[in-house]
Amino acid sequence: MIVADTDVLIDALRGGGSQKLVAQHLGSGQLATTTLSVFELWQGARGERSATAIDALLDACHILPLDAPAARLAGKLRAELREQHADIGPTDSLVAGICISRGAALLTRNRKHFERIPGLALLDPENAPSG
Repeated sequence: MIVADTDVLIDALRGGGSQKLVAQHLGSGQLATTTLSVFELWQGARGERSATAIDALLDACHILPLDAPAARLAGKLRAELREQHADIGPTDSLVAGICISRGAALLTRNRKHFERIPGLALLDPENAPSG
């Protein structure tokens, strides 16, 4: 399973370079996102056209919830990063916890934050294999 981070979904919605890759992974049934990305997409929605596009995209994705095992893992990861003075913030920590707990790769343009997470498989939309 491939989990698309919010930045990739926004880029796809805007017709950017991630659009084709997101469409391919949606077509293969491999693409998921998190409830956190659902929140982030909706907080940035502007107008009916944007809402319609977000609805269509999210209807096509598997939506992964934040459950207790993922939250526990995310909390531990964030505590370790904070001790190393390399904190990535609560939302990215939670996304990482969801991905790792499900054995999923994260498709993100934000490698700067997520490469700090040991055990998190990352896919770069510029170099990711198509579905």
